[in-house]
Amino acid sequence: MIYILYNPHAGNHHGEQRARQLDGCYPKQDLTYVDMTKISDYSAFLEEVAAEDELILCGGDGTLNRFVNDTEGLEIRREIRYYPVGSGNDFAHDLGIQEAKEPFIISPYLKNLPLVAVNGKQYRFLNGIGYGIDGYCCEVGDNLRKKNDKPINYTSIAIQGLLFHYKPTKAKVTVDGVCHTYDKVWLSPTMYGRFYGGGMIPTPQQNRLQPQTLSVMVLHGSGKLKTLAVFPSIFKGKHVEHREMVDVLSGSKIIVEFDRPTALQIDGETILNVTSYQASLAACVVEKGK
Repeated sequence: MIYILYNPHAGNHHGEQRARQLDGCYPKQDLTYVDMTKISDYSAFLEEVAAEDELILCGGDGTLNRFVNDTEGLEIRREIRYYPVGSGNDFAHDLGIQEAKEPFIISPYLKNLPLVAVNGKQYRFLNGIGYGIDGYCCEVGDNLRKKNDKPINYTSIAIQGLLFHYKPTKAKVTVDGVCHTYDKVWLSPTMYGRFYGGGMIPTPQQNRLQPQTLSVMVLHGSGKLKTLAVFPSIFKGKHVEHREMVDVLSGSKIIVEFDRPTALQIDGETILNVTSYQASLAACVVEKGK
């Protein structure tokens, strides 16, 4: 038996439809499709899955994030495969997979994931933590998604935010105990992989396959027009060439503090009213967020 766990909300609410394309990959296998949003207890669910049965996850980056956090502390004694059907699929792209023809094994990538503490809670993350205008974009996108099922254009939201709506902050960024202060901070994400936000590459040298450090990128110090002019280059990782307004710092423990609350996103999942976060490699101790 192959259990296909899908998120119906992934891929702009086409998650189930895209997941059922797997019928063509396994024409002679017994497939059981399970709506992940209806699994309230993964421990109980996994007890009902036989040792010889297979598990395939279907969704996007947010789906993977929820899975690794919902199964935190559980020992899953079987390989997990993944079939990306999300709208961004940054995790798959970071592995060099632009378009998956069939599910692929991801079990090794789900072990020893980094941690982030925010608003008194702790989460695992696979790709990165967006803080600044990227968190703002997720907040606006979530509100638009509640009104209709149309695809969300995050690039358009970012441009509108840069020009009219989002106000930069002052920030303190502490990396392995060394503090850096910045004015006019537009972005300050911490990354475990290279990609987030549907193709943005804030820290081009970060490598999840050799996770010795995390990397934080700070886009700061410039006005709206210059920031808007540089912003598109983040999709190719070329923004780091603008050293007068972009810093990339690496370490095992990173704390970012803003001087006012703003939205934050973890692998695309939005958290509102955040003044700080602390991210660390799995081997480090994470204190409770503020």
